[in-house]
Amino acid sequence: MFTAAVYTVFVWWLSTGVILFLNGLPRHTFKWTMTGATVVLVAALYALQLTSHVSEVWAAYCAFTCAVLVWAWQEIGFLLGFVTGSRKTDCPEDARGWRRFGLAAETILYHELALVVLGVMVWLVTHDGPNQVGFWTYLVLWTMRQSAKLNVYFGVRNLNEDFLPHHLKYLVTYFRRRRMNPFLPISIGLASVIAVPIWKSVVNAVPGGFDAVGLSLVGMLLSLAILEHLFLVLPLPVDALWKWGLRSRPTSTIS
Repeated sequence: MFTAAVYTVFVWWLSTGVILFLNGLPRHTFKWTMTGATVVLVAALYALQLTSHVSEVWAAYCAFTCAVLVWAWQEIGFLLGFVTGSRKTDCPEDARGWRRFGLAAETILYHELALVVLGVMVWLVTHDGPNQVGFWTYLVLWTMRQSAKLNVYFGVRNLNEDFLPHHLKYLVTYFRRRRMNPFLPISIGLASVIAVPIWKSVVNAVPGGFDAVGLSLVGMLLSLAILEHLFLVLPLPVDALWKWGLRSRPTSTIS
């Protein structure tokens, strides 16, 4: 349980930093980064299919890692600007209500479709096997990312706009900076309601067994996502965790 939790934290921290670092490299490297990510995506899906039929500890770690790699493909595609949306301009100053929401949705439309397609692919290669760690990992990532996007749209203290590359800065105009929004405690509460029984199942599982490890990986990932939601409103310099990933960017773009 402890090892799985530490591994989850490490993968969460490292993968985020690596993606930020690759995104900060010169634009002529983007096509090579995207090509490499696509190769990794295919390999990860194949490994997910193979490990879906294996109920052993190593297979739980492998499935979790592969699901994160699948997720990383769309993160890279989004930040590099390959998979974003049909709208690539600032939000009009007079946009309000549903019009503003619709315009914001247009900026990430293709990205959202890619998330659904990848999720279906993960399900297709894993649904007939006993090892569902990969699918549950992807589901947690997708659900909590949707929640985070909505919270940023409704308004939070920390928008983490420094993580966005220059070619995506127009997205900031669709965000709101507020101390809190009513949806945040609801999203944290609902996620916590799901996290608690997962951790209870970890305690009741055979220590060091496949179920304990798999549940710990997924449970820790969900707990980190809840922590990320808290980071949105707490007055803490959270971006310091990934300053090393931003070093590849021109100094003038890093605040």
